[in-house]
Formats: sequence, structure tokens, C-alpha cells
Amino acid sequence: MIRAELYESNGLLNGFRISGHAGYAEKGNDVVCAAVSSAVQLIVNLLNEFDCEPQMSVEDNVVECRTSASPNTASAMLEQLKLHFETILEEFPKTIKITISEV
Repeated sequence: MIRAELYESNGLLNGFRISGHAGYAEKGNDVVCAAVSSAVQLIVNLLNEFDCEPQMSVEDNVVECRTSASPNTASAMLEQLKLHFETILEEFPKTIKITISEV
């Protein structure tokens, strides 16, 4: 299962930590993992493009991102990432666990 932990402060999303594997199909053929990976890469690129100053940490099977600038813009983008994950979860149940953590 993919664990998508979204960070929130004062009602605004400001980062995330994604880890795990969906387990929907064999490694290399898992459409859920591909969808999540692509969405994460897109959001990080957008955060960077809109000067939201994403601070990234990438380790084996873990991606973490935090933003410190443009809180409304960053939060709006991260809300869309959350919505994307929720949509994937509807189509592919038990593949993603989404949590919100106050930071």
C-alpha cells in the first residue's frame, strides 16, 4: 500500500511524504504506482515553477517535500494532489492510505 501523508499547518497543506508500493500489479507494471509517481513529479515541478520553494528529500521508496513560500498557491496545488490520490483510491481500493498530519 502507498502511504500518502500530507502535511498541514494553519489549515493549509504545505508538504507531503509518499512511501510504499500499491501492490496492484507486479513491479514495473503497476498503474497505481505509475499514476502516483507521475502526479508527485508534476506537483513538485509546478511548486518549483510557481516559486513555492519545494525542499525535497528522495530516498529509497520515500519522497518527501515541504514548501515554505507562497502558502496559498502551494496549498492549492497540494489539495489537487490529494484529490488526485482520492480519485485513484476510488478506482483502485486499498492501494493508497491518505493521512493529514498537523506540522
